Amino acid sequence: MEYYRGSVAGKSKLPTLVLTPEERQRLEALSASRAAAVREVERARILLRYHAGNNPSAIQRALNVSRVTIYHCLHKALEMGMEAGLKDTFHRPKEPLIGSADKAWVVHLACTKPKDLGYAAELWTRKALAGYVRQNAEATGHPSLARAAKATVQRILDEQQLHPHKVKYYLERRDPGCESKMKEVLMVYHEVTVQKQAAGATPGVGITVVTVSIDEKPGVQAIENTAPDLPPVPEKHPAVGRDHEYKRHGTLSILASLDLHDGHVVARVEERHRSREFVALLKDLDAYYPAGVTIRIILDNHSAHISKETRTYLASRPNRFNYVHTPKHGSWLNLVETLFGKMAHTFLRQIRVKSKVELKERILRGIAEINAAPVVHRWKEFDLLAS
Repeated sequence: MEYYRGSVAGKSKLPTLVLTPEERQRLEALSASRAAAVREVERARILLRYHAGNNPSAIQRALNVSRVTIYHCLHKALEMGMEAGLKDTFHRPKEPLIGSADKAWVVHLACTKPKDLGYAAELWTRKALAGYVRQNAEATGHPSLARAAKATVQRILDEQQLHPHKVKYYLERRDPGCESKMKEVLMVYHEVTVQKQAAGATPGVGITVVTVSIDEKPGVQAIENTAPDLPPVPEKHPAVGRDHEYKRHGTLSILASLDLHDGHVVARVEERHRSREFVALLKDLDAYYPAGVTIRIILDNHSAHISKETRTYLASRPNRFNYVHTPKHGSWLNLVETLFGKMAHTFLRQIRVKSKVELKERILRGIAEINAAPVVHRWKEFDLLAS
């Protein structure tokens, strides 16, 4: 194997540093790196200069590094190899005393809410957890943690990939009939697809069951600017300028029905979304669709949908409406949610109005624009088959 050899320079009594071509190439790359640790870059330059024939005094003048650092680096490289010269040795006289039982105790604390230990907080912070560890280490038989810092506690948690200061939300399945209801909704979507294909193959054949998707979007805010918006200016201000202050005028609710056959939207904009507003939407649907057609409605389990007032109206129109409920916490199955998403990204996005009256007028205008060029919302076929 070929080696590069550095000559002993000046009066240095240190032996020659021997490097392989690969080691020299690594040192050269490391000495020019901007991403590596500063200490490693500095030591790579020391080793390269010594290998090139410079003595410690010349290296000190060139790199402005203390002679102690230079000699420590060279001694380690000459004794244990180039990699050892780049790294720090373990400076403590003995191994740390934190054992597996101590770490297990810290992990147990991290998995316990601080409120259960007498604190007001719901979640731990690193500072609070480290403080509790130090205060209780001696009494619980873990004296090696009596002076544990935040970094020590964090390293213990990192070994177990624990983040007790964070919350990750999940959705508990509370509906025992979740799967059967989900399949029923998906089968309705599939049936609508089959209906459309049959109608296309046999023009003129009427549909006796029309399927709509209904839900409410509450809390649409009527927000007014306190200063006028500034228009974009080419090559100067690329975006609309808007003052941070604003004025609130309250909220409105959108009650919408999405026709799954042709994308037509029947909607109301109301102050609230109680039973009477929902019944008003049902009456709008009753007036919009031809008599004799069954209106099949996909909807969630909101109290207004099944209230006494709503059932009284449904009883007055027998065989006109047919409910298909989504599972509890399963509103994402309802295709009308994609309509609300479209509204949020189009005419409701960054909307500013001077009153709730104007907000209502703007929402109804946006719905009219949707109906002028309706889009059929479909459940993706591969999602249906996967279910």
